[in-house]
Amino acid sequence: MEAATLSWNEEYEAKRMTAAQALKAVRSGDRVWIQSGCGTPSALVSALVARAPEVIDVEIVHMMTLGSADYTKPEYEGHFRHRGLFLGANVREAVAVGRADYTPIFLSEIERLFESGAMPLDVVLMQVTPPDTHGFVSLGSTVDCTLTATRCARTVIAEVNEHVPRTHGDTSIHVSQITAFVDASHPLLEVCAEPLCESHLGVARNVASLIPDGATIQTGIGGISAAVLTCLGDKRDLGIHSEMCPDGVIELMESGVINGQRKSINRGKVVTAFVLGTKRLFDFIHENASFEFRSVSYTNDPFVVAQNDRMVAINSALQVDLTGQVCADSIGTKPYSGFGGQLDFIRGAARSHGGVPIIALPSTAMQGAVSRIVPVLEPGAGVVTSRADVHYVVTEYGIAYLHGKTLRERAEALIAIADPRFQAELEDFALRAHYLERKAAVCV
Repeated sequence: MEAATLSWNEEYEAKRMTAAQALKAVRSGDRVWIQSGCGTPSALVSALVARAPEVIDVEIVHMMTLGSADYTKPEYEGHFRHRGLFLGANVREAVAVGRADYTPIFLSEIERLFESGAMPLDVVLMQVTPPDTHGFVSLGSTVDCTLTATRCARTVIAEVNEHVPRTHGDTSIHVSQITAFVDASHPLLEVCAEPLCESHLGVARNVASLIPDGATIQTGIGGISAAVLTCLGDKRDLGIHSEMCPDGVIELMESGVINGQRKSINRGKVVTAFVLGTKRLFDFIHENASFEFRSVSYTNDPFVVAQNDRMVAINSALQVDLTGQVCADSIGTKPYSGFGGQLDFIRGAARSHGGVPIIALPSTAMQGAVSRIVPVLEPGAGVVTSRADVHYVVTEYGIAYLHGKTLRERAEALIAIADPRFQAELEDFALRAHYLERKAAVCV
């Protein structure tokens, strides 16, 4: 006689345990993937750190997580080492001093590392909804690379939290595909929008002037992207195709500005891999069929992005040099964030019919003390977007179009949108570098 098959309810109950019990699955030498952003499973992360005395050489891999990342502290060296694929504030110091590592990579290519075996995974830690009536849990606010990670790892541990929104799209995993469930009950970690400043609004107004009705836009992280959304109230029939969505989409969707009716693909849907926002956004996406959550291998695939007509990619930068090279992931030699989706979307928008690839940044940093338009990038700074990929560069002082332009034309255009206080020294460098020519005196 064959053994009776457990129902999903019975299987779920059999797999429920404490965080400490579940984390015993992590062994020395393992590689552990942690779901990122507002989906960071904080209870499981705490239990992982508590396991430190019993393990050595455990590599912890993730994109930007929220909350603490205590496994990067000096006292855990030898037990844990972090490999960052996109850095958040909680791991930057550890990377800067060499206790943790940074891997430059496009978001669209991360999942391929798992699937190919180039970066095999042993354990996945994630946060999910309670199961529905059919035994499926939802990844909620954050699909990112986690769904693919669950298909590649030996052990999948889920923190079950009733505060997680149930979302539509490719977000569901059946109870049978998960190794252990840990009960938790706490609000999701939130990301509050930066207060809007006048320089961000100035940049945003210039960016908004490049966005046509019927465009599909990529929304990014940070103050400029948030400011851009506040400047779109007079647009019509906008769509969203982005790795990330913030709170700012809510008003535009409720007013009908964002409706996706003129999208070329995924018509009527806000396509995103994760959201970064507050409880208001989590409540808005819960059971909201207007959203279609997909893995970043889909949202960030340049060939998919390019299928959206009038695709507007809006990405930020730390520095842009006078030839158009864009540094967005490091401050000098110190990694700051990551490649993220910048080049995925810049290249996708460049190949879109009517596409608009934009690099948007305030003209200065450090409260106006330094220019972000620079003669040359800071020594050691990484180039995320090459000068051949750059089309529009936007500051609060205007718009520079660089694609197909000479070094002279680029220098002229970028100097014109720099803060006026720095234009003379930028022009002086451009003359000495022979980007510009000195005008000969005219004799009368």
